Amino acid sequence: MTEDTGIRTTALARRLTGPNPGPMTLDGTNSWLLGAPGQEDVVVVDPGPADRGHLAALAAAGRTALTLVTHRHADHTEAVDDFHALTGAPVRGFLPEFCRDAPPLTDRETIEAAGCRIRVLHTPGHTSDSVSFHLPDDAPAGADGPGTGGAPGSVLTGDTILGRGTTMLDHPDGSLGDYLRSLQRLAVLGRALVLPAHGDVRDDVEAVCEELLEHRMERLAEVREALRILGRGASLEAITARIYADVPARVLPAARSSVGAQLAYLGF
Repeated sequence: MTEDTGIRTTALARRLTGPNPGPMTLDGTNSWLLGAPGQEDVVVVDPGPADRGHLAALAAAGRTALTLVTHRHADHTEAVDDFHALTGAPVRGFLPEFCRDAPPLTDRETIEAAGCRIRVLHTPGHTSDSVSFHLPDDAPAGADGPGTGGAPGSVLTGDTILGRGTTMLDHPDGSLGDYLRSLQRLAVLGRALVLPAHGDVRDDVEAVCEELLEHRMERLAEVREALRILGRGASLEAITARIYADVPARVLPAARSSVGAQLAYLGF
């Protein structure tokens, strides 16, 4: 394993951010390199954009034993074929169209690769195929080692939990009901570190999930209030404009998608 590739964030994970910053990707898409200390093999999660330099750096981190994808969006999967050709490593996602030389992921399966134990959790909501990867043996960077001293573990959350802000619900494929259930499922992991696909690492997934659940309840209250004032027949655009009055125009499509998911959740 080449230790100078990516930023060491935990005992088992390094982050290499793709060169695709933007309003929806924040600083760019985080590709994650998983591997126990001393391992030559790595597991790459979300190869990201099809950028030659980014893919070359990922390939230089060690022998890629497996590539995993958290969900179908292009900023996570655009490079799947290029990276598969570069490394020859099998690729697995929840949907078969993003798999290469390997079967789709299944909920609750455990993968053992590169000295890591990786638990697959289906966490839909952002998209219907979103998955998270729980590393129960992980520990903060600089700890004595993975799995020691009551280490909290970590969880790679894709876009289900971001490093800052809240995720877009890609309605109608993504749904608020699924998202709320996914947050409740992730909260059970307790103090696990959050390794998101965009933004920085966050502490204590349970606390983060509680914060996000509260935020979604507040948004639902705002949607109900907008319907009371504008009328039950108000357009999606009108409701979004009222709730997200200060949001830049470039992110309004994402806001409309999330409002659409909230309206569907409320039965409209």
